[in-house]
Amino acid sequence: MKTSLNRRQFLKRASASAGVVAWNASAWAQVAGANDDLRVAVIGFNGRGREHIEGYRKLKGVRLVALCDVDGKVLDAETARLETAGISTAKFTDVRQLLESKDIDAVSIATPNYWHSLMGIWACQAGKDVYVEKPVSHNVWEGRQLVNATKTHQRIVQTGTQSRSSPALHEAVAFVRSGAIGKIKLARGFCYKPRQSIGSVTSPTTVPDHIHYDLWCGPTPKHPLMRKKLHYDWHWNFETGNGDVGNQGIHQMDIARWFLGENSLSPRILSVGARLGYKDDGNTPNTQVILHDYAAAPLIFEVRGLPKSKAFQEPASAWGKNMPDFRGVQIGVVIECEGGWVRIPNYESATVYDSSGKELKKFSRGGDHFANFVAAVRSRKTTDLNAPILEGHLSSALCHTGNISHRLGQSLGPEAIRDRLKDNPIFADAFGRMVEHLQLNEVDLAATPLAIGPALTLNPSTETFVGNPEANKLLREEGRAPFVVPAIT
Repeated sequence: MKTSLNRRQFLKRASASAGVVAWNASAWAQVAGANDDLRVAVIGFNGRGREHIEGYRKLKGVRLVALCDVDGKVLDAETARLETAGISTAKFTDVRQLLESKDIDAVSIATPNYWHSLMGIWACQAGKDVYVEKPVSHNVWEGRQLVNATKTHQRIVQTGTQSRSSPALHEAVAFVRSGAIGKIKLARGFCYKPRQSIGSVTSPTTVPDHIHYDLWCGPTPKHPLMRKKLHYDWHWNFETGNGDVGNQGIHQMDIARWFLGENSLSPRILSVGARLGYKDDGNTPNTQVILHDYAAAPLIFEVRGLPKSKAFQEPASAWGKNMPDFRGVQIGVVIECEGGWVRIPNYESATVYDSSGKELKKFSRGGDHFANFVAAVRSRKTTDLNAPILEGHLSSALCHTGNISHRLGQSLGPEAIRDRLKDNPIFADAFGRMVEHLQLNEVDLAATPLAIGPALTLNPSTETFVGNPEANKLLREEGRAPFVVPAIT
C-alpha cells in the first residue's frame, strides 16, 4: 500500500470506497517521545480554534506546524499573526492534503459540528492523534463510528469538554458520589444564553470568493446560502448544527451525566420546545426542555435564548446582562440530592449546600485540557485522557436524541401539553417555568405554539430507538460524496 495519497488519488479512491480513507496509518504513526516535539495542526480557527492555537503555543515540547481553514482570509491572517511571533506554519485549505503530511503527529479540530466525526475518523486512519471539539458528532451513528475508529487505529482522541480537566469538578463529583449529601434525586443542566434573531433573506446570500464553499459544506448538502451569515449562524439550522443543546449545552449535559455516573445513553427521552420570540432563518429551538429519564435519577436540560422579560429585549445589547437563572445558574448545572444540592456555574468550580441552603463545601480549580491531551499522546494510554472519545460520544448523543424528539414533535397549546405531562411532576415543573418565561416575553403561544415530541424509548446497547422507524432515520445522515462517514467495526 502506498504511504501517501495526492488529492486526485484521494477523491478517486474515496468515491470507490464510499468515503473510506485508505492511508497506511502504521507507516505514518509519529509517536512523540519524551524528548521530541509533538507536531500539531489546528483545523478551523474562526472561533474556538484560536484558543486551540494559544493552548498549544504555551505547552513545552509542542510545536504548532500547520493550520487549515476553508476561509482564505482567516487562514492568511492567522498564519501572518503567528509569523510575527516567530512561528512558521504550513497552510492548508483542504484537510485531506493536511492529513497526507508526514510532518504532523496530531490534529486539533474546531470546525463546524458536521465535520467533526468524519475529520476525526480520517485523522485516525492517517495515523494522527486527535483533539476534537464538542459535540464530537452531528448525529448519533457517526459519533459511534469515531469511537470505533479510535479503537481500530489505536489513536489517542480527546473530546473538547474542558471541564473534565478541572480538578475542582473531579473533587465535586467524588464528593457527591461518596453519598455525603445523600443520593442524587435529579440532575439539571441549563443553557440560559442570549440568542437573538439571525435575520431572514428572500434570496441566496453570495458566499465570498475567499471561502471554499464546497469544502465548507463538506458532508452536508451544498445548497445556496439562505441566511445572512455563513459563519457561526450554521448552529441554528439542523442541517449543519445542533442548536444550543449541541452548541453550549453539550458541556452542561456532559457534567450532569458525569455526576450521575451514567455510562450509556438514556432509555427514555422527551422534548418540549420551539423557536419563539422572532421569525428568522433558523429552525433549531431557542426555548426547550429535554428529559433524559435514567433509571437512577433523571436528567433535565433547559434552553432559554430570550431575556428575563419583554422589558429587556431593547436594547439588544442588554440581553447578556438580563438573562433568567435557576438558583443563580444561567449556564451550568444543579445537582439535587437527598440532603442538599450542588451548584456548578462554570467549568472549574462547584459549591455544595445543605437542604436549608447553607454552604457546606466549595471546590475551585481549573485545569489544562490541551496539556492532558498531550500527556496522553506521549504516554499512549487512553486511560490518561480526561475526556476520551467515548465520553464525548455519549454526551453528544444525549443532545442528538433530545433533538430527535423535538424534530418529531407536535405543536400543541400549553394546556394540552400540561395534560400530557401530568404524570411527570419534575418535567411538568420545568415546563411550567418555561411557559412563565415565555409569557414574560409576551410570546403568544396560540399563534406560535410549542412542540411536544414523542416520548422515545431507546435501547442503550444498540443506540437505536425501539418501535420508532421515523426516529431511527434521524440517528444517521447519508453525507455528500466524497465526504461520507464510513462504517467502522
